[in-house]
Amino acid sequence: MRKLIAAVVAAVVLAGVVLAAVKLRAPPEEEEKPPAEGIVLKVITRHSTTIWHVSKEMFLKSDLAKKYNVVDIRFMGPNPTLWLSTIRKLGDIDIAWGGGPTLFDILNREGLLEPITDPETLKVIDELPKEVGGAPMVRYDEQGRPVWAAAAISSFGFIVNYNILEKYGLPEPKLWEDLGSIEFAKVLPKPVVAYARPTTSTSHTRIYQIILQKFGWEKGWALLARIAANGRPYGGSVEALTAVESGEVAVSIAIDFYGYSSEIEFPGTKYVLPFNESIVNGDPIALLKTSKHKEAAQAFIRFILSTEGQKIWLDKRINRMPVRKDVFDTPEGKARPDLLKNYMATVENIGIPFDDERALRTEEALRYYFDAVYADLHDLLVEVWSKLVKAYKEGKLTEEEFEKLAYEMGAPLKWVQNGVEYEFTEEYAASINEKLRDPAFASEMMKIWRDAAREKYMKLLEKIPG
Repeated sequence: MRKLIAAVVAAVVLAGVVLAAVKLRAPPEEEEKPPAEGIVLKVITRHSTTIWHVSKEMFLKSDLAKKYNVVDIRFMGPNPTLWLSTIRKLGDIDIAWGGGPTLFDILNREGLLEPITDPETLKVIDELPKEVGGAPMVRYDEQGRPVWAAAAISSFGFIVNYNILEKYGLPEPKLWEDLGSIEFAKVLPKPVVAYARPTTSTSHTRIYQIILQKFGWEKGWALLARIAANGRPYGGSVEALTAVESGEVAVSIAIDFYGYSSEIEFPGTKYVLPFNESIVNGDPIALLKTSKHKEAAQAFIRFILSTEGQKIWLDKRINRMPVRKDVFDTPEGKARPDLLKNYMATVENIGIPFDDERALRTEEALRYYFDAVYADLHDLLVEVWSKLVKAYKEGKLTEEEFEKLAYEMGAPLKWVQNGVEYEFTEEYAASINEKLRDPAFASEMMKIWRDAAREKYMKLLEKIPG
């Protein structure tokens, strides 16, 4: 019996030794191993297809792509109003990139952004400026973790086609007020200013928000009405850009990089940044909660935020402002003194105090109201403004009378609904903002606003001396 027990014990000990030896020879569990199958990252973005191609080519050649076995990147660029539904419906998008801070703050509020946790990516984020021109370059959650970081910076102004200005005999605009001036009404009904419907352009929406915060809610809407009447709405920011480059209009409101590209490709055009009337935005990149490849996705984010990745913006087909100034110290950066000059002008421009949260509270309301009142009824708005300017120039109105009627033309609407009187105040806009995400409610409100605006415009036509 003792011999049997001894034999069993010996066998157990031997098995343990063998097992331990196997474990010692096995690779450590924490060692990173690239996935056996190549990873395809999915990116939802507002960036142009040029940026898609350049960033994809640069990243796939990088050591990071090889380390994480990323073999392809697939981009998609739906309208910003469809981002929430697209991300939720597909359920496997890895990264959101470009579209402005308000759009990304909406994604964050809806619980769709995943905090960055990769140590190497966090190191790169720590190298970024925390703010530029008073605008945040990194957004943190309540635990102090970054949920998005700016990959580029942008300013907002307008592109001027000086050949068309000269042709029409118009003065050079320098401020937002100039776009709504009497002088710009001289060639009506021919449009002078191109702008996009806010439901189709996040950058143009940001410009409308800037004007509302710079001049105040009531005066801001009054100025927007004059600008809208001096121009015409286009289907998107690219269409508005094309209008000024082709000479269809003399001016187009725009995000800065459209202007820099126009200056290179279309001599006679220039980007104007209204002094003390604009802001600098950080244009974010973020990890989505729906990502199936969080490590590889963070590697892509790390690359885009690195000095090497920032070279994307220096490409003459892109011409965007990098968030990192040190990219201008590279050979590629030193070859773009023009972009460095624009970069310095942007960061040194005195911007306005701008409240992102305030803008977010009324963003949906702004979009649908602007579309209904200024875009859908554009012809009628132009008719009112043209008659008003004509009456003033003919001496039928004093300056005080003219300004009063011009303010009335653009002042926030009042209307009666189910026996209750409403006014499109900032508080009211905020109160219905979330409801407007329901297409049926948005359609109902747009009809109410169109009807109220039409009634107001018709009354003004009767009131203005002919």
